[in-house]
Amino acid sequence: MADGRWSPGRKETDADEFRPALDIVEPGRQRRLTVFFRLLILIPHFIVLFFLHIAAFFTVIVGWFAALVLGRLPDPLFRFLARFLGYDMRVSSSQMLLIDRYPPFALTPPPDYPVQIDVRPTALNRLAVLFRIFLMIPAAIVQSLAVYGWWALAFVWWIITLVLGRMPRPLFEATAATLRYRMRFSAYAMMLTPAYPKGLFGDDDLAAPGHARSATRPLVMSSAGKWLVVLFLVLGLAGNVTTSVTTTTTSDDTTELTGRP
Repeated sequence: MADGRWSPGRKETDADEFRPALDIVEPGRQRRLTVFFRLLILIPHFIVLFFLHIAAFFTVIVGWFAALVLGRLPDPLFRFLARFLGYDMRVSSSQMLLIDRYPPFALTPPPDYPVQIDVRPTALNRLAVLFRIFLMIPAAIVQSLAVYGWWALAFVWWIITLVLGRMPRPLFEATAATLRYRMRFSAYAMMLTPAYPKGLFGDDDLAAPGHARSATRPLVMSSAGKWLVVLFLVLGLAGNVTTSVTTTTTSDDTTELTGRP
């Protein structure tokens, strides 16, 4: 990432293992009209992301074989996947009401855009690459529960932001933490980093007064923000359990009616 506004400070960048970073500017007021129509105005981006996801899927497959041989992702594959991830995060940040500015239709954003990611090419452990699909299962469960829990109450967050004209700080913290964890999981799954996803509850251990580079770097969370993350996880777990029970019950009822397993 270029020096200047989005330059990293002495935080995660100086840790023994660099973790992909998500920079989002301090939350401000949002236009209620754009909040009201947020999902509708993002439809063109959802269409673009659909095709980019397909391209990224096949790129990851090629990258997996290449990383096994080379011990790293080839530069062209790394650049495409990193830019795809950044585009996804810009659209998701707008979708989750973290920012008001409309995402650009570009894999490389303007330097002043309020959402940026920082991922860096590095060597990969071939054994970890070989078993990547198994290693990422615990993180996949955590990010799935957190994201599902956020969306379970998405209408409530939308109403709050619409009425206030801004996202309250604790809700911003919890939403940013959820999105950042999803970004780190995606970066790990796509072999953009060897660092396992961490930091769902913020960066209290990395905080240092006067060195913040954005509202999320480091992401220092209040107690209310952390409790909201817990709420997301609980709602996500409850939703998945309910879905599993409903599916099982429906399957049993169908078996009884048809007399066939």
